[in-house]
Amino acid sequence: MTRRTPSDERVAALIHDATAAPSMHNAQPWRFRYHRSRHTFEVRADFERAMPHSDPDGRSLHLGCAAALLNLRVAVAHEGRHPETRLLPVPADRALLATVRLTDPAPDTSALAALYPAIHQRHSSRDPFEETEIPQTVHEALAETARLEGADLTFPASWHLEDVLETIQEAEARNITDPGSERELERWTRLAASSPDAPVEGVPQYAFGPRKRGGKAPMRDFAGHRQVADRDAADFERNPQLALLSTQHDRPDDWLRAGQAMQRVLLLATLQGLAGSFVSQPLEWTDLRWPLRDPVTGTGHPQMMLRLGYGPKGPGTPRRPVSEVLDIQP
Repeated sequence: MTRRTPSDERVAALIHDATAAPSMHNAQPWRFRYHRSRHTFEVRADFERAMPHSDPDGRSLHLGCAAALLNLRVAVAHEGRHPETRLLPVPADRALLATVRLTDPAPDTSALAALYPAIHQRHSSRDPFEETEIPQTVHEALAETARLEGADLTFPASWHLEDVLETIQEAEARNITDPGSERELERWTRLAASSPDAPVEGVPQYAFGPRKRGGKAPMRDFAGHRQVADRDAADFERNPQLALLSTQHDRPDDWLRAGQAMQRVLLLATLQGLAGSFVSQPLEWTDLRWPLRDPVTGTGHPQMMLRLGYGPKGPGTPRRPVSEVLDIQP
Protein backbone atom coordinates (compact mmCIF):
# COMPACT_ATOMS: atom_id res chain seq x y z
CA MET A 1 0.00 0.00 0.00
CA THR A 2 1.31 3.43 -0.88
CA ARG A 3 1.08 6.34 1.51
CA ARG A 4 -1.54 7.95 -0.73
CA THR A 5 -4.06 5.69 -2.39
CA PRO A 6 -4.06 1.89 -2.00
CA SER A 7 -4.64 -0.16 -5.11
CA ASP A 8 -7.88 -2.07 -5.50
CA GLU A 9 -5.87 -5.26 -4.93
CA ARG A 10 -4.63 -3.97 -1.56
CA VAL A 11 -8.15 -2.89 -0.63
CA ALA A 12 -9.36 -6.41 -1.41
CA ALA A 13 -6.51 -7.88 0.66
CA LEU A 14 -7.56 -5.78 3.66
CA ILE A 15 -11.14 -7.06 3.36
CA HIS A 16 -9.82 -10.62 3.07
CA ASP A 17 -8.25 -10.06 6.48
CA ALA A 18 -11.39 -8.45 7.87
CA THR A 19 -13.60 -11.38 6.88
CA ALA A 20 -11.50 -13.87 8.84
CA ALA A 21 -13.53 -12.70 11.84
CA PRO A 22 -15.95 -14.99 13.68
CA SER A 23 -19.73 -14.54 13.63
CA MET A 24 -22.69 -16.39 15.08
CA HIS A 25 -22.99 -19.72 13.23
CA ASN A 26 -20.47 -18.30 10.73
CA ALA A 27 -23.26 -16.37 9.02
CA GLN A 28 -20.79 -13.59 8.04
CA PRO A 29 -23.39 -10.77 8.27
CA TRP A 30 -21.19 -8.03 6.84
CA ARG A 31 -20.58 -6.00 3.73
CA PHE A 32 -17.90 -3.41 2.97
CA ARG A 33 -17.72 -0.36 0.74
CA TYR A 34 -14.51 1.50 -0.06
CA HIS A 35 -14.47 5.11 -1.29
CA ARG A 36 -11.22 5.78 -3.17
CA SER A 37 -11.54 9.57 -3.05
CA ARG A 38 -11.98 9.59 0.72
CA HIS A 39 -9.66 6.67 1.55
CA THR A 40 -12.52 5.39 3.67
CA PHE A 41 -14.10 2.00 4.29
CA GLU A 42 -17.71 1.52 5.33
CA VAL A 43 -18.58 -1.51 7.44
CA ARG A 44 -22.21 -2.39 6.77
CA ALA A 45 -24.61 -4.95 8.23
CA ASP A 46 -26.13 -7.57 5.93
CA PHE A 47 -29.52 -8.05 7.56
CA GLU A 48 -30.39 -10.91 5.19
CA ARG A 49 -27.96 -12.94 7.31
CA ALA A 50 -29.62 -12.07 10.60
CA MET A 51 -31.12 -14.65 12.96
CA PRO A 52 -34.43 -13.16 14.02
CA HIS A 53 -35.26 -15.89 16.52
CA SER A 54 -31.95 -16.32 18.35
CA ASP A 55 -30.85 -12.70 17.86
CA PRO A 56 -34.03 -10.59 17.60
CA ASP A 57 -32.32 -7.29 18.43
CA GLY A 58 -29.36 -7.87 16.15
CA ARG A 59 -26.90 -7.78 19.04
CA SER A 60 -24.92 -10.82 17.87
CA LEU A 61 -24.99 -9.49 14.31
CA HIS A 62 -23.34 -6.30 15.58
CA LEU A 63 -20.74 -8.35 17.49
CA GLY A 64 -19.77 -10.26 14.35
CA CYS A 65 -19.54 -7.14 12.20
CA ALA A 66 -17.49 -5.45 14.91
CA ALA A 67 -15.08 -8.39 15.01
CA ALA A 68 -14.56 -7.87 11.27
CA LEU A 69 -14.09 -4.14 11.96
CA LEU A 70 -11.35 -4.92 14.47
CA ASN A 71 -9.61 -7.19 11.97
CA LEU A 72 -9.79 -4.39 9.40
CA ARG A 73 -8.25 -1.93 11.86
CA VAL A 74 -5.44 -4.40 12.65
CA ALA A 75 -4.78 -5.03 8.94
CA VAL A 76 -4.68 -1.29 8.18
CA ALA A 77 -2.24 -0.74 11.05
CA HIS A 78 -0.11 -3.60 9.75
CA GLU A 79 0.07 -1.78 6.41
CA GLY A 80 1.50 1.27 8.17
CA ARG A 81 -1.60 3.45 8.28
CA HIS A 82 -3.85 4.59 11.13
CA PRO A 83 -7.49 3.37 10.99
CA GLU A 84 -9.47 6.45 12.04
CA THR A 85 -12.73 4.83 13.13
CA ARG A 86 -16.23 6.19 13.75
CA LEU A 87 -19.09 4.07 15.05
CA LEU A 88 -22.65 4.60 13.77
CA PRO A 89 -21.68 7.77 11.87
CA VAL A 90 -25.10 8.22 10.19
CA PRO A 91 -27.90 7.32 12.63
CA ALA A 92 -30.49 7.35 9.84
CA ASP A 93 -28.59 4.60 8.01
CA ARG A 94 -29.14 1.57 10.22
CA ALA A 95 -26.92 -0.68 8.12
CA LEU A 96 -23.89 1.64 8.31
CA LEU A 97 -22.15 0.43 11.45
CA ALA A 98 -18.76 2.12 11.14
CA THR A 99 -16.34 3.96 8.90
CA VAL A 100 -12.57 3.51 8.81
CA ARG A 101 -10.50 6.27 7.18
CA LEU A 102 -6.87 5.59 6.32
CA THR A 103 -4.62 8.28 7.80
CA ASP A 104 -0.97 8.61 8.80
CA PRO A 105 0.32 6.36 11.61
CA ALA A 106 -0.64 7.29 15.19
CA PRO A 107 0.81 6.22 18.57
CA ASP A 108 -1.61 3.29 18.98
CA THR A 109 -0.95 1.87 15.52
CA SER A 110 1.89 -0.43 16.57
CA ALA A 111 -0.19 -2.13 19.28
CA LEU A 112 -2.85 -3.02 16.75
CA ALA A 113 -0.32 -4.07 14.10
CA ALA A 114 1.28 -6.53 16.53
CA LEU A 115 -1.94 -8.57 16.50
CA TYR A 116 -1.87 -9.11 12.74
CA PRO A 117 -0.18 -12.56 12.71
CA ALA A 118 -3.13 -13.98 14.68
CA ILE A 119 -5.85 -12.94 12.22
CA HIS A 120 -5.58 -16.08 10.09
CA GLN A 121 -4.31 -18.31 12.91
CA ARG A 122 -7.41 -17.82 15.05
CA HIS A 123 -10.11 -20.44 14.58
CA SER A 124 -12.81 -21.60 16.98
CA SER A 125 -11.75 -24.85 18.63
CA ARG A 126 -14.52 -27.24 19.69
CA ASP A 127 -12.11 -29.91 20.93
CA PRO A 128 -11.29 -30.68 24.58
CA PHE A 129 -8.73 -28.44 26.25
CA GLU A 130 -6.10 -29.34 28.82
CA GLU A 131 -6.77 -28.79 32.52
CA THR A 132 -3.74 -26.47 32.66
CA GLU A 133 -4.69 -23.21 34.37
CA ILE A 134 -4.23 -19.99 32.42
CA PRO A 135 -1.69 -17.80 34.29
CA GLN A 136 -2.92 -14.70 36.08
CA THR A 137 -0.57 -12.56 33.99
CA VAL A 138 -2.38 -13.73 30.84
CA HIS A 139 -5.76 -13.00 32.46
CA GLU A 140 -4.57 -9.47 33.19
CA ALA A 141 -3.25 -8.94 29.66
CA LEU A 142 -6.53 -10.13 28.11
CA ALA A 143 -8.56 -7.93 30.47
CA GLU A 144 -6.44 -4.91 29.60
CA THR A 145 -6.82 -5.44 25.86
CA ALA A 146 -10.61 -5.58 26.32
CA ARG A 147 -10.49 -2.30 28.25
CA LEU A 148 -8.71 -0.66 25.32
CA GLU A 149 -11.92 -1.22 23.33
CA GLY A 150 -14.26 -0.04 26.10
CA ALA A 151 -15.31 -3.40 27.53
CA ASP A 152 -14.72 -5.40 30.72
CA LEU A 153 -13.39 -8.96 30.72
CA THR A 154 -13.79 -11.04 33.87
CA PHE A 155 -13.13 -14.68 34.67
CA PRO A 156 -15.89 -16.35 36.71
CA ALA A 157 -14.55 -18.59 39.44
CA SER A 158 -15.73 -20.60 42.42
CA TRP A 159 -19.47 -20.40 43.11
CA HIS A 160 -19.97 -17.76 40.42
CA LEU A 161 -18.57 -20.17 37.82
CA GLU A 162 -20.94 -22.87 39.06
CA ASP A 163 -23.87 -20.46 38.73
CA VAL A 164 -22.77 -19.54 35.24
CA LEU A 165 -22.48 -23.20 34.22
CA GLU A 166 -25.99 -23.87 35.56
CA THR A 167 -27.32 -20.92 33.54
CA ILE A 168 -25.65 -22.30 30.42
CA GLN A 169 -27.23 -25.70 31.03
CA GLU A 170 -30.65 -24.04 31.29
CA ALA A 171 -30.06 -22.28 27.96
CA GLU A 172 -28.96 -25.51 26.29
CA ALA A 173 -32.05 -27.32 27.58
CA ARG A 174 -34.26 -24.57 26.15
CA ASN A 175 -32.51 -24.66 22.79
CA ILE A 176 -33.01 -28.40 22.45
CA THR A 177 -36.79 -28.05 22.73
CA ASP A 178 -37.14 -24.71 20.95
CA PRO A 179 -38.25 -25.08 17.30
CA GLY A 180 -37.00 -21.62 16.31
CA SER A 181 -33.50 -22.28 17.61
CA GLU A 182 -33.44 -25.64 15.83
CA ARG A 183 -34.50 -24.11 12.52
CA GLU A 184 -31.76 -21.47 12.62
CA LEU A 185 -29.18 -24.07 13.60
CA GLU A 186 -30.18 -26.27 10.66
CA ARG A 187 -30.05 -23.31 8.28
CA TRP A 188 -26.48 -22.42 9.24
CA THR A 189 -24.89 -25.86 9.63
CA ARG A 190 -23.72 -28.27 6.91
CA LEU A 191 -23.92 -32.06 7.21
CA ALA A 192 -22.00 -32.81 4.04
CA ALA A 193 -18.45 -33.42 2.96
CA SER A 194 -16.49 -30.54 1.51
CA SER A 195 -16.77 -30.07 -2.25
CA PRO A 196 -16.00 -27.30 -4.75
CA ASP A 197 -19.64 -26.20 -4.73
CA ALA A 198 -20.09 -26.40 -0.95
CA PRO A 199 -21.63 -23.34 0.75
CA VAL A 200 -19.15 -20.66 1.85
CA GLU A 201 -21.01 -19.76 5.02
CA GLY A 202 -22.27 -21.58 8.08
CA VAL A 203 -20.56 -24.21 10.23
CA PRO A 204 -19.45 -27.28 8.25
CA GLN A 205 -19.60 -30.72 9.77
CA TYR A 206 -15.81 -31.00 10.07
CA ALA A 207 -15.83 -28.02 12.48
CA PHE A 208 -18.50 -29.41 14.86
CA GLY A 209 -15.89 -31.06 17.07
CA PRO A 210 -16.53 -34.31 18.93
CA ARG A 211 -19.78 -35.02 20.72
CA LYS A 212 -19.48 -34.26 24.42
CA ARG A 213 -19.32 -37.44 26.48
CA GLY A 214 -18.35 -35.98 29.83
CA GLY A 215 -16.92 -32.94 31.58
CA LYS A 216 -18.30 -29.53 32.48
CA ALA A 217 -17.13 -27.46 29.53
CA PRO A 218 -20.15 -25.85 27.85
CA MET A 219 -20.28 -26.99 24.23
CA ARG A 220 -23.00 -26.28 21.70
CA ASP A 221 -23.82 -29.39 19.67
CA PHE A 222 -24.11 -28.10 16.13
CA ALA A 223 -25.62 -31.40 15.03
CA GLY A 224 -28.77 -30.64 16.99
CA HIS A 225 -31.22 -33.54 16.70
CA ARG A 226 -29.52 -34.86 13.57
CA GLN A 227 -27.37 -37.96 13.47
CA VAL A 228 -23.80 -37.51 12.22
CA ALA A 229 -22.15 -40.69 10.99
CA ASP A 230 -18.71 -41.63 12.37
CA ARG A 231 -18.59 -38.67 14.74
CA ASP A 232 -16.28 -39.20 17.71
CA ALA A 233 -17.17 -38.54 21.35
CA ALA A 234 -14.78 -37.10 23.93
CA ASP A 235 -14.50 -36.02 27.54
CA PHE A 236 -14.11 -32.25 27.91
CA GLU A 237 -12.64 -30.14 30.72
CA ARG A 238 -13.72 -30.84 34.28
CA ASN A 239 -12.72 -27.28 35.17
CA PRO A 240 -13.58 -25.06 32.19
CA GLN A 241 -12.02 -21.62 32.03
CA LEU A 242 -14.54 -19.03 30.92
CA ALA A 243 -14.19 -15.30 30.23
CA LEU A 244 -17.19 -12.97 30.36
CA LEU A 245 -17.19 -9.82 28.24
CA SER A 246 -19.45 -6.98 29.39
CA THR A 247 -20.16 -3.33 28.65
CA GLN A 248 -21.50 -0.54 30.82
CA HIS A 249 -24.56 -0.02 28.63
CA ASP A 250 -26.49 -2.15 26.14
CA ARG A 251 -26.92 -0.06 23.01
CA PRO A 252 -25.82 -0.71 19.43
CA ASP A 253 -22.60 1.27 19.93
CA ASP A 254 -21.87 -0.85 23.02
CA TRP A 255 -22.37 -4.00 20.95
CA LEU A 256 -19.86 -2.68 18.44
CA ARG A 257 -17.34 -1.95 21.18
CA ALA A 258 -17.93 -5.40 22.66
CA GLY A 259 -17.40 -7.11 19.30
CA GLN A 260 -14.13 -5.31 18.76
CA ALA A 261 -13.02 -6.15 22.30
CA MET A 262 -14.02 -9.79 21.77
CA GLN A 263 -11.90 -10.08 18.65
CA ARG A 264 -8.97 -8.19 20.15
CA VAL A 265 -9.03 -10.58 23.12
CA LEU A 266 -9.15 -13.60 20.81
CA LEU A 267 -6.23 -12.35 18.70
CA LEU A 268 -4.09 -11.74 21.77
CA ALA A 269 -5.14 -15.10 23.24
CA THR A 270 -4.04 -16.78 20.01
CA LEU A 271 -0.62 -15.11 20.23
CA GLN A 272 -0.42 -16.31 23.85
CA GLY A 273 -0.89 -19.91 22.72
CA LEU A 274 -4.52 -20.24 23.76
CA ALA A 275 -7.40 -21.76 21.85
CA GLY A 276 -10.97 -20.62 22.27
CA SER A 277 -14.61 -21.12 21.42
CA PHE A 278 -17.82 -19.20 22.05
CA VAL A 279 -20.45 -19.78 24.70
CA SER A 280 -23.39 -17.74 23.43
CA GLN A 281 -26.27 -20.01 24.44
CA PRO A 282 -27.41 -18.09 27.55
CA LEU A 283 -26.95 -14.76 25.78
CA GLU A 284 -29.63 -15.78 23.29
CA TRP A 285 -32.26 -15.71 26.06
CA THR A 286 -32.97 -12.26 27.51
CA ASP A 287 -33.80 -13.48 30.99
CA LEU A 288 -30.61 -15.57 31.21
CA ARG A 289 -28.21 -12.73 30.44
CA TRP A 290 -28.70 -11.08 33.83
CA PRO A 291 -27.60 -14.05 36.00
CA LEU A 292 -24.24 -13.95 34.25
CA ARG A 293 -23.37 -10.50 35.64
CA ASP A 294 -20.58 -9.81 38.11
CA PRO A 295 -22.05 -11.06 41.44
CA VAL A 296 -20.15 -8.46 43.48
CA THR A 297 -21.14 -5.28 41.68
CA GLY A 298 -24.26 -6.52 39.88
CA THR A 299 -23.45 -4.10 37.07
CA GLY A 300 -22.58 -4.42 33.42
CA HIS A 301 -24.35 -5.98 30.46
CA PRO A 302 -22.95 -9.38 29.42
CA GLN A 303 -22.29 -9.46 25.68
CA MET A 304 -20.29 -12.64 25.06
CA MET A 305 -18.69 -15.52 26.89
CA LEU A 306 -15.50 -17.24 25.76
CA ARG A 307 -14.15 -20.66 26.62
CA LEU A 308 -10.36 -20.45 26.67
CA GLY A 309 -7.63 -22.96 27.28
CA TYR A 310 -4.65 -24.87 25.98
CA GLY A 311 -5.57 -27.32 23.26
CA PRO A 312 -5.71 -27.99 19.53
CA LYS A 313 -6.42 -25.12 17.21
CA GLY A 314 -9.71 -25.44 15.40
CA PRO A 315 -10.04 -25.88 11.64
CA GLY A 316 -10.64 -22.94 9.38
CA THR A 317 -14.22 -22.50 8.21
CA PRO A 318 -15.26 -21.22 4.78
CA ARG A 319 -15.53 -17.53 3.97
CA ARG A 320 -17.49 -15.74 1.27
CA PRO A 321 -15.32 -14.45 -1.60
CA VAL A 322 -14.21 -10.85 -1.18
CA SER A 323 -15.94 -10.04 -4.46
CA GLU A 324 -19.30 -10.82 -2.81
CA VAL A 325 -18.84 -8.52 0.17
CA LEU A 326 -16.79 -5.58 -1.20
CA ASP A 327 -18.00 -2.67 -3.28
CA ILE A 328 -15.39 -0.13 -4.44
CA GLN A 329 -16.57 3.39 -5.24
CA PRO A 330 -14.68 6.28 -6.89
